[in-house]
Amino acid sequence: MKIAILADIHGNTMALENVLEDAESIGLDEYWFLGDYSAIGYDPVGVLERITNLSNARFIHGNTDRYLVTGELPWMDLDEAIKDLAHARTHVQVARSFAWTTGAVGATGWLRWFKALPLDFRFSLPDGTRILAAHAAPGTDDGMGININTSDEELSALVENSEADLVLVGHTHLPFDRMAGNIRVVNPGSVSNPFPPDLRASYAILEANERGYSIHHRRVDYDRNAVIQAVRDVNHPALDYIERFMKGENRKDWMK
Repeated sequence: MKIAILADIHGNTMALENVLEDAESIGLDEYWFLGDYSAIGYDPVGVLERITNLSNARFIHGNTDRYLVTGELPWMDLDEAIKDLAHARTHVQVARSFAWTTGAVGATGWLRWFKALPLDFRFSLPDGTRILAAHAAPGTDDGMGININTSDEELSALVENSEADLVLVGHTHLPFDRMAGNIRVVNPGSVSNPFPPDLRASYAILEANERGYSIHHRRVDYDRNAVIQAVRDVNHPALDYIERFMKGENRKDWMK
């Protein structure tokens, strides 16, 4: 069996289409999606229409998917933000961005789909390998997740009780393949909103049979300038933030 593993599409239909074209050229049995489908992108509804029309697809929710349902926001709450003018401005920008996306998916009837998404799912490969798929880390869709600077000790603590041989996560937008004792932990990277140095879309292919399995990371390019123009065309409230992603200018503190 061959399975495409995708995470963090973030409303970017152009990147998604190129990834799906690449994946379909391989020949697939299933698609597994690890969350963050619509928010912080120019085409929140188009992404949903595309992925839900795929046969044999599995979905879980990410943190941004949950925000659309609950009205929560990332980062600090308003009481903390208003203590600093720069933080307050960022809070307003983030709130406008998620309100824009919530309006788009709500007006087109997709909130019920988001509400039904599970936190994770489990699957057993033909050779008996036990898989747990989650967005950020076992048991959570949010927080720091598992990133490239997570220490071996921290990684072991995060996955040791997962009751899995292979843990699949997204959330941090950078691909990796690591071991924590006997547990393999794989992040396929992000379809959109990339971090440098490689700004191409990233996903993974899982191949499995009764003798074992293998995972192959793949990169697919797309027109990031066209994405920037599309974000401008829809007057997205997070234009500057998304544009910095497309230019490789956004970084997380743990990337220093």
